[in-house]
Amino acid sequence: MARPKPISGFPELLPAQRAVELHVLDVLRRTFELHGFANVETRALEPMSQLARKGEIDKEIYVVRRLHAVEGEASSDELGLHFDLTVPFARYVLENAGHLAFPFRRYQIQKVWRGERPQEGRYREFTQADIDIVGQDRLATHHDVEIPLVMLEALEKLHVDLGLPPARMRVNNRQLSQGFYEGLGIGSPGAVLQRVDKVEKIGAAAVRELLSTECSLSAEQSEKVVALAQISSEDASFIDRVRALGVSSPTLDEGLSLLADVVSAAQKYVPGRLVADLSIARGLDYYTGTVYETALQGYESMGSISSGGRYDSLATDGKVTFPGVGLSLGLTRLLVPLLGKGRLVASRSVPTCVLVAVTDEETRAQAVEVAAALRSRGIPTEVAPTADKFGKQIRYADRRGIPYVWFGGTTGEVKDIRTGDQAPASSALWRPADADLTIGVTGAWT
Repeated sequence: MARPKPISGFPELLPAQRAVELHVLDVLRRTFELHGFANVETRALEPMSQLARKGEIDKEIYVVRRLHAVEGEASSDELGLHFDLTVPFARYVLENAGHLAFPFRRYQIQKVWRGERPQEGRYREFTQADIDIVGQDRLATHHDVEIPLVMLEALEKLHVDLGLPPARMRVNNRQLSQGFYEGLGIGSPGAVLQRVDKVEKIGAAAVRELLSTECSLSAEQSEKVVALAQISSEDASFIDRVRALGVSSPTLDEGLSLLADVVSAAQKYVPGRLVADLSIARGLDYYTGTVYETALQGYESMGSISSGGRYDSLATDGKVTFPGVGLSLGLTRLLVPLLGKGRLVASRSVPTCVLVAVTDEETRAQAVEVAAALRSRGIPTEVAPTADKFGKQIRYADRRGIPYVWFGGTTGEVKDIRTGDQAPASSALWRPADADLTIGVTGAWT
């Protein structure tokens, strides 16, 4: 059989790389749960009518077809793999509202699929980590402040723990932008937002041209729209700069106030990690308020690693509405490029802390007994696969990063193969250094 070729856009990690991913997942999970977020998991498949009902994402969806359809089942093109976790979560809330206490705080870490062109940082199958707070009929605006602080806390822990570059979140408010456009007399704010969302990619001049040719804006309107998008600040001074453009509307006033609340809280709790940036628009049209984009400082070329916003009408059954606000972290987008560059490294490729050497096959049962005793006290242990010479067994442990080798029975000797130190030990009492019990993860950024 010929060696199989990898499928582009579907990354697979080696054991040491997966260990790094699991470590990051543990940090995220612990942080989210510290803030009271409950974990949920949704199915991989959703009806196409659900997936495609908001935003222009039809081309990104993987349609699922059965080779042998059963008579009476839904047609083969009515189901698709979810392209994010927000849309299926909205459906989940509608289906389970009677069993949930609102405001409902949820985190979700799952695979998602998008049929886009693969490149560094963009994949067809990848893992996302989402947090959302959803209310019933209404959701207090202070949650728009809380959500970014939780995600930034998790990213800051990764910064401190692994040396991951610090995150910087850019925040805007859809009401601010739309209110500004209304004040300019623009009748299609959604179309304008989609063009403004391209400022970072194609530049201000190109966006002005798009606004003129595709949105029929006047030169003055286009100029002010772009001027708004070029405003940013780490404090509430952005308000005066917006006012200086001479545009007013009640919606704009509300958006300015909401964004100021987010920025002021960030100044207090995560200084230097959040900035108001009025170019942030977010392309999907279900966002209605605060919107967020996050990048690693010094690694902005990776693009946004975390994004999201407020959505007031994504989940509704026509009678009850479930507004929410959430952020999604692209875990694969964050980790795979860094793993490929050797920026994040695991101390070993296996969880094993101790390899019990086997003198000969007749004494293997004795080695198994030692391993069982160590495991009973929470020490990851395996028995050497063959009774080779001890030097070969030590080299086997070294290749896999296993720090200790045990010789003899339950009262034997243990060798730290990193230092060469060897000492008598009892399998009922000996314990390795705490740092050796689990796979360590470090950052290499120099």
